[in-house]
Amino acid sequence: MRNDCLEDSIRICKLRQKEVINLRDGERIGFVGDIEFNLKTGCIERLIIPGPCKIWGILGRDQEYIIPWRCVCRIGFDIILVDVDIKCVTSKCDCPI
Repeated sequence: MRNDCLEDSIRICKLRQKEVINLRDGERIGFVGDIEFNLKTGCIERLIIPGPCKIWGILGRDQEYIIPWRCVCRIGFDIILVDVDIKCVTSKCDCPI
C-alpha cells in the first residue's frame, strides 16, 4: 500500500530526536522535549525545548525554550532549523520534562 502523503509527515518520536539550531547565531538550542498542539485544528503550535540544567544536572531545569511553529524554517534529517530571538522564547518552566 503506497501513500504519497508519508513524505510530508513525521512521527513525534522522530521529531524529538532532532537537534534544534538557531539560524540567527548558529547556536544549538537543544532537542525537542515536548510539542504543543491546537486541539481544534490538530496542528502543531509550538516546540518546547528543555533549557540548560541547573547545578551538575541534578536539580532539574529552571527554564525552557518555547518556539512557535511559524519560526521553524526547515526540518532536516537530524536537525531542525529555527529563526528566533532566544531571549523572546525563553520561559520559566511550568512543569518538569
